[in-house]
Amino acid sequence: MAAALPLLAGALAFGTPAANAADNPGRHALAGTRPAWATADADKGAASRSAQVTARVYLAGRDAAGLAQYAKEVSDPSSARYGTYLTAQQAQARFGTTEAQVDAVKSWLASAGLKVTAVTPHYIAVSGDVAATEKAFGTQLHNYAKGSRTYRAPAQTASVPASLNGAVLTVTGLDNAPHKAQHKDQLPPPDDVFRNAGPFSTYHGSNVASTLPTAYGQKIPYAVRGYTGKELRAAYGANSNKYTGKGVRVAITDAYASPTIAFDAATYAKKNGDKPWKTSQLRQVLPAKYTKTEECGAAGWYGEETLDVEAVHAVAPDADVVYVGAASCYDDDLLDSLSKIVDEHLADIVSNSWGDIEANETPDVAAAYDQVFQFGAVEGIGFYFSSGDDGDEVANTGRKQVDTPANSAWVTAVGGTSLAVGKGQKYLWETGWGTERAALSADGKSWNGFPGAFTSGAGGGTSRTVPQPYYQQGVVPQALATAYHSTGNRVVPDIAAVADPNTGFLVGQTQTFPDGSQQYSEYRIGGTSLAAPVIAGVQALAQQAAGGRAIGFANPAIYSKYGTKVYHDVVDQPNGKELAVARVDYANAFDAADGLIVSVRSLGKDSSLKAVKGYDAVTGVGSPADGYLESYRR
Repeated sequence: MAAALPLLAGALAFGTPAANAADNPGRHALAGTRPAWATADADKGAASRSAQVTARVYLAGRDAAGLAQYAKEVSDPSSARYGTYLTAQQAQARFGTTEAQVDAVKSWLASAGLKVTAVTPHYIAVSGDVAATEKAFGTQLHNYAKGSRTYRAPAQTASVPASLNGAVLTVTGLDNAPHKAQHKDQLPPPDDVFRNAGPFSTYHGSNVASTLPTAYGQKIPYAVRGYTGKELRAAYGANSNKYTGKGVRVAITDAYASPTIAFDAATYAKKNGDKPWKTSQLRQVLPAKYTKTEECGAAGWYGEETLDVEAVHAVAPDADVVYVGAASCYDDDLLDSLSKIVDEHLADIVSNSWGDIEANETPDVAAAYDQVFQFGAVEGIGFYFSSGDDGDEVANTGRKQVDTPANSAWVTAVGGTSLAVGKGQKYLWETGWGTERAALSADGKSWNGFPGAFTSGAGGGTSRTVPQPYYQQGVVPQALATAYHSTGNRVVPDIAAVADPNTGFLVGQTQTFPDGSQQYSEYRIGGTSLAAPVIAGVQALAQQAAGGRAIGFANPAIYSKYGTKVYHDVVDQPNGKELAVARVDYANAFDAADGLIVSVRSLGKDSSLKAVKGYDAVTGVGSPADGYLESYRR
């Protein structure tokens, strides 16, 4: 994935990343097209001039600055233009490209010797050799070492002729390092069955592990079997049936598509007390063909779709759900899925449970993503992205960083919590999601190395590349915002919901059993891949509360409610003491034939990140509470 944001200026994005290239008269530079890893020390020499390049030239449209300004105003509750959305056709007519711009860009590309392979409202795809590419974009292409691999990239910032009059937003594909997303959920590949062992609690605290060692001076409960819709709705302010998402459309994007999703979703709803799916309430919009299936681990994405679909329906059982599957896990294909939602206005709320680390981002692709998000905002479409499952990413990458596209100033980044729901669906508390694990000793009398090592936690922290958006000013603590730059940067996340797999959601999916049979099975699941569709479902309820009026890009509204009782202010020790649960797993992930693994999972232990009173980099402003839905009534 990629999502640096050089086009951000001031509070939110204004203008395009094009600037005058002083060292290349008559041309405009496309900022961010030379990746940060293409350094002189990593330079391995010129790329073969006959090597083939495929690229996308993204079009800036009539008024890129006007698009960003309109997107800001229409999303800001304090603006006179708030909620004055445009249709997809109106947005394209006002801010999209003109035929003259397309013709001019195509003519320039052809004159350089590149072949135009596709034209869309957003980009022109081209192919050709390195020699033609260098001529077109005014830069040499060299090979550079990146980690243990070597990739091609521009030796200078790419540029376009000034005569194009700002028609080009950016170009992607000049570097050929992988630009792909991962689904960061806490679930196994669906091609092999996974089951939780138990014993379980039926609700938090109902089954205390009295025969196991204490943790933090007390006996601890077994993990729940898995929350379902009734617990999630109760926890996040929708305990009654007043709001069900009726009349609201929610889109979900992932790569590929589960072949058993209709059966699995229907079976899950029937078994767990959700409303049955109505005819055409769940539909899929899929590409003509899939690519890179082995490289992306296509089967692994099936579980992601299943989780997202079942979680949205559990929270918003009357919302219409459309799954828009990408042809692969690469940025180009994921961008196509997002663009399809915007161009055809398939939904008002879009849940996205995928991403990558910010270090893998490149500003060129970020500019393309943000243009889609801005068009969405103009139309009243809000994008929700999971913040990641590796905390501050130090354990994963050796460097503190956030995930992307959650770091974009134009999306709602969803962080994670550990959730306790008690008897009668009573909300008890939440901590920030962060887990430390210690296994039971051989004699069963203690926990080895208690509290153990960090395993996973909600992603969050300060972006190194995205300037602070205006809606975070005055809410996000200065120490967080200015961690890398005195002027302030974007901090992730914005809002949060349950993500801890030890206090997670029960999901149902067709999996392959050891005898080779395909059977429906249920298991507990977590990750911010759960939190994102849960918040998307909550937003569907909020949109219904608003009389069906689209919420659109929600961050300005979310932050305007900060400090009120509509949020649970989540902290790591909600009762002033450390918390943990006991978990029992099958060693072989299926049955007890190979033994059991007993462990203690400490809660509220998210790497270096802390959930504290007020805004924090684990849960943002907090999680929705009673009154959140009603706060959107107009």
